[in-house]
Amino acid sequence: MRWRTVFSQQCVLLVTCFLINLEAVPIDVDKTKVQGEPHVEGAKVETPDTGLYYDEYLRQVIDVLETDKHFREKLQTADIEEIKSGKLSKELDLVSHHVRTKLDELKRQEVARLRMLIKAKMDSFQDTGIDHQALLKQFEHLNHQNPHTFESKDLDMLIKAATSDLENFDKTHHEEFKKYEMMKEHERREYLKTLDEEKRREEESKYEEMKKKHGAHPKVNHPGSKDQLKEVWEESDGLDPNDFDPKTFFKLHDVNNDGFLDEQELEALFTKELEKVYDPKNEEDDMVEMEEERLRMREHVMNEIDVNKDRLVTLKEFLKATEKKEFLEPDSWETLDQQQFFTEDELKEFESHILQQEDELKKKAEDLQKQKEDLQREHDQLQAQKQELQQAVQQMEQKRLQQGNPPSGPAGELKFQPPGEHPVGNAQNHLAGDQPLPPGHIPVQEAAAGSDHIQIHP
Repeated sequence: MRWRTVFSQQCVLLVTCFLINLEAVPIDVDKTKVQGEPHVEGAKVETPDTGLYYDEYLRQVIDVLETDKHFREKLQTADIEEIKSGKLSKELDLVSHHVRTKLDELKRQEVARLRMLIKAKMDSFQDTGIDHQALLKQFEHLNHQNPHTFESKDLDMLIKAATSDLENFDKTHHEEFKKYEMMKEHERREYLKTLDEEKRREEESKYEEMKKKHGAHPKVNHPGSKDQLKEVWEESDGLDPNDFDPKTFFKLHDVNNDGFLDEQELEALFTKELEKVYDPKNEEDDMVEMEEERLRMREHVMNEIDVNKDRLVTLKEFLKATEKKEFLEPDSWETLDQQQFFTEDELKEFESHILQQEDELKKKAEDLQKQKEDLQREHDQLQAQKQELQQAVQQMEQKRLQQGNPPSGPAGELKFQPPGEHPVGNAQNHLAGDQPLPPGHIPVQEAAAGSDHIQIHP
């Protein structure tokens, strides 16, 4: 349906990939026909993970809103500014009761999930007295003041938060890549410090040789230029380069036939260029750098072509870009190996931060070791006390036996013999068939054995 295209591309992609109908582009497959596979009406398209921590909640809200006819109709006529400004969110008041009920339930589940995350985080620090309501303020994709129902403000906040987060996604990725490169260089230098002079020279020579080998790659075409697209047309699509046609090219690579080239479809176009520079089989080629290069290419093309900055390229925008001078006569493209990712000052600051983290971890390790030793001492003391108690019990048992008292049971209770019964061990004290001795009489053997200790009283 056309509304789904508008919803997924204008509202969603711009607003958080609100419903980006993306698929992996089978760029290695020859395409000699524009139509390709027939589009199945109403088929469910799996959307990729946006990378947002509330991605599942976003998807569920989208799925529910899709079911409301009124909201779909409004989306068809809405432009980008209406979506971003929050005007479209007001239409939520007119959706069906059934849809609102489902949205309410989704919001309650999301609030419960966030509270559980907060509690888990606080519990890890052994905190008490958690104010969940105050902590929920840090989550900007829903209205925390009303945790029970999904209102127009919730949709507005979800759209704005997702748009902002996606706009910052590339920036965050670049920062993480820079840290990755600095860490790589830091570890290399630290390793060199452990080597003697001869080994260090060998490692430095090997490092320079690998850099030189990595840089010896074929020329990389400027992303989005005619030369770059014609190469895809010829080598990936299997078509005659003399028959290159921008409109046909656009339709070939609009994989889901929605009338747009989204970010993933654009990135797929750069695979051939990246393969010139990076090979996973080569030791000198870093695949993390390859993905950073892909991102840079996509950003460059988007900045050049995406006029309204909605993170989508329409056919009109694409054709207009092919008329520019830059499309026919582009500047040379500098790959990552021709650029410096960081300065020495930035590396020193990064290393200082690492040392600080290492010191903190070392202190924590020392504290944990001290706690372990304290616990071990307490354990040893308890074991010693246990042994002393066991020895005391054994001594008491021996005294009871020496005094002729019956031994105690497992719980310390005395074991008395019923009248007229004697332990088996005392059977030798009287002959078989003899009658029990009257009270006060002592067997002859015992009397003889203990005569030295018997005192006779009148």
